[in-house]
Amino acid sequence: MDRFDTLRAELARRCPELELRSQEPMSRHTSFRIGGPAALMALPKTEEEAAVALRTAWEMEIEPFFLGNGSNLLVPDRGVERFLVKAASGLDSCRIEGNVVRAGSGITLARLSVLARDSGLTGLEFASGIPGTLGGAVTMNAGAYGGEMSQVVRSVTCLTRAGERETLTELAFSYRRSPFTDGSRMVLGAELELMAGDREAIRQRMEELSVQRQTKQPLEYPSAGSMFKRPAGHFAGALIEQCGLKGLSVGGAQVSEKHAGFIVNRGGATCSDVLALVDQVKRRVLAQTGVELEMEVKILQ
Repeated sequence: MDRFDTLRAELARRCPELELRSQEPMSRHTSFRIGGPAALMALPKTEEEAAVALRTAWEMEIEPFFLGNGSNLLVPDRGVERFLVKAASGLDSCRIEGNVVRAGSGITLARLSVLARDSGLTGLEFASGIPGTLGGAVTMNAGAYGGEMSQVVRSVTCLTRAGERETLTELAFSYRRSPFTDGSRMVLGAELELMAGDREAIRQRMEELSVQRQTKQPLEYPSAGSMFKRPAGHFAGALIEQCGLKGLSVGGAQVSEKHAGFIVNRGGATCSDVLALVDQVKRRVLAQTGVELEMEVKILQ
């Protein structure tokens, strides 16, 4: 029995209701639809289940990886010898009081932005098309169209690796980073502060952004969104297009013909295909423009 089998047995003993999956294909849990099996995955539906999962792993010196919607993640084809904790359906609550929104980490940004809209609250329109959960969005300080999570998040409730509950109000956000990016805490939920607005104006803005996304982004193919971080003074997609790399392919992975900042899975793409294509793009952009691109998408090791 390896350490993940031992962990599974102990978790089943301590928390029989906790959903556990061994050798779970990660292609089911990433927006790229790519990735081999994870050794063990827990899908807690309550804060108590999550705390047991983290505390048990901590006692066994197994480091957990916190998984949201997998919309910014690339997983190796061989899989990973890791313990993953994914916020499941029970951690997707939402309560709105005045202009304050309190929501669980498992709620999708799409649903959260609609609930805010229906309550006449503005400030979250930018997030309506981001294909992730609140927990993942807080962790990476997700943003689009001039907005980002740091503008609306006021506090975050989380669990440490030892399963201890904390609420943080001093939050040092930066570009695609937060106090949770290092994986030392699992986000349970967040309190957002929005502003009162006109429901119709909010709806129109969300529709405008939806049209922009559908027109400019390759939503018809699996991807992880923007593949590269925005270089200082530049836009990654524009640099890649400038270098004539639209449509460049390796196996089933392709630089999108619609938006060069996206690498898409045209069908059957592997992690190796994506990484080989990323390497080609980075080398050619550096050679032709002198700008070094950095991946925004995370690789799970």
